[in-house]
Amino acid sequence: MGDVAMTVPVLRALTEQHPDLKLTVVSKGFFKPCFKSLKNVDFFAADLRGKHKGILGLYKLSKALQVYGFDAVADLHNVLRSKILKVFFFRKKIIQIDKGRAEKKALTSGKRFKQLKTTHQRYAEVFEQLGYSIDLSLPSFPEKAKLTSKLKSFISNANNKTIGIAPFAAHKSKMYPLDKMEEIIAELSHEYNIILFGGDKREIEILKKFESRHNNAQSVAGKLNLEEELDLISNLDVMLSMDSGNGHLAAMLGVKVITIWGVTHPYTGFAPFNQPEDYALVADREEYPLTPTSVYGNKFPKGYENASGSIAIEEIVSKVKVVITSKAVI
Repeated sequence: MGDVAMTVPVLRALTEQHPDLKLTVVSKGFFKPCFKSLKNVDFFAADLRGKHKGILGLYKLSKALQVYGFDAVADLHNVLRSKILKVFFFRKKIIQIDKGRAEKKALTSGKRFKQLKTTHQRYAEVFEQLGYSIDLSLPSFPEKAKLTSKLKSFISNANNKTIGIAPFAAHKSKMYPLDKMEEIIAELSHEYNIILFGGDKREIEILKKFESRHNNAQSVAGKLNLEEELDLISNLDVMLSMDSGNGHLAAMLGVKVITIWGVTHPYTGFAPFNQPEDYALVADREEYPLTPTSVYGNKFPKGYENASGSIAIEEIVSKVKVVITSKAVI
């Protein structure tokens, strides 16, 4: 989800700066709402578990896409599936993303510790190689969505500012300890509306408990579809998330995003779009000197499981309060 969300501000800049360009985005149907505000962009839902599954399915997908009469292919994913699909477009100009694997390996192995290109920059370079330069320095964002009565019900007090909190990530090593996160929720819920985001059954149950124990905290997990969640996120005053998809969804909508990093690090290039560097709170590298231990958080040495816990609760709460009251515009 994060990878998909990171394409959106790049595609918005591309279509605004090249208004005669027509794009067709190919991705899983679930992600279609992410692209609804983009002009000159069609969306084609790939059924990767059904008719577009496997090599034969990808061939069928290539034939279905031919009707769009496209001139070039921008591969922003560069994985096995997209490599196979590109074989069927042998007469088209094709540019694929350079993920910078060697640079990232140097970073995670400890050979080099410096900021790498952002993923957004890498996406932009694909289009530049196709002949379409992109300036990401002055981005625009969609207007806040108008909330339905259903979505308004998740905001406890309309007079208070609203904070989204997404405490989960794909790997536990990227998550802030849940007991400490609940302390943060308890502290912030005295002054602000708290909306909790999560996904699977386990996360839903955990957020239900948080919701029941803290006034002004509401969980949307399992209650909304993606389009509804995006509409609600667009109305947040700030999002607090891990190095995870929810942070990228908020950033693509122009919301201020504070991120918590454990064994991963913003230097890998995966920080949310257009956010100040100090909005990323990282693990203490004196205590955990090997961070970042991996790009995705799936590899780490023993004892690094709770690296993000080295970030003090007070530091996170203070950062949220400073950012939410700041007049700075993202």
